[in-house]
Amino acid sequence: MHRVEFADFWMGDQFCSLIFPLSNLYFVACAYTRGFDNDSDWQQCLVTKDWGVPFVLASIPLLVRLVQSIKRWVDSRLITHLINGGKYGSGIIYYLFYFNWRHRGGVQGASFALWCLFGTIYATYASAWDLLMDWSVLRPHATYPFLRSELLYGSSIPLYYIAIVTNVLIRFIWVFYIPVQGPNFMIRTFIAGMLEILRRLQWNFFRLENEHLAYNYILYN
Repeated sequence: MHRVEFADFWMGDQFCSLIFPLSNLYFVACAYTRGFDNDSDWQQCLVTKDWGVPFVLASIPLLVRLVQSIKRWVDSRLITHLINGGKYGSGIIYYLFYFNWRHRGGVQGASFALWCLFGTIYATYASAWDLLMDWSVLRPHATYPFLRSELLYGSSIPLYYIAIVTNVLIRFIWVFYIPVQGPNFMIRTFIAGMLEILRRLQWNFFRLENEHLAYNYILYN
């Protein structure tokens, strides 16, 4: 059976940043089916009873990465792959409660509390993995405080700190949905989706940098 290599899980991670357009495929199909002549028709797609469909669509990238992580653990028996898989598992649970909360009208209650709980768990989990594992920053006694001793972008040190802060902030973008006042959910989800794509673009630079440094270390040591 094919081993999961860097290119495989790197592409899987890109896929995870497309959850917004994937989860909205159902809305697009529903809206075009109902037509746009009457606003009340296509807006019914926003409160559809079939909330499980967008949830399944949103979960596909996370499920793919979860399976990849399990496969890597089977091949290597390194517990870190299972820990990484837990991140994607928590993401699936987060989206389960998110779409359930949306289905219930975005009201506060048990579904809201569970969504906030798993939103915090998933965002914290993912942020920690981004920084400690994918980027290998926040190293103690590093040449550059809160970074690491070896950097490829040595002439752009401030960008590392900006990336760390913005990466964590965007991981917690789900809190943008909480305020009752403000833009409607369509605008909020669009903004969140675009910010996630920009976060992934930024993430790629430092993830590939870390992979390059790790490869050189193995090659020359």
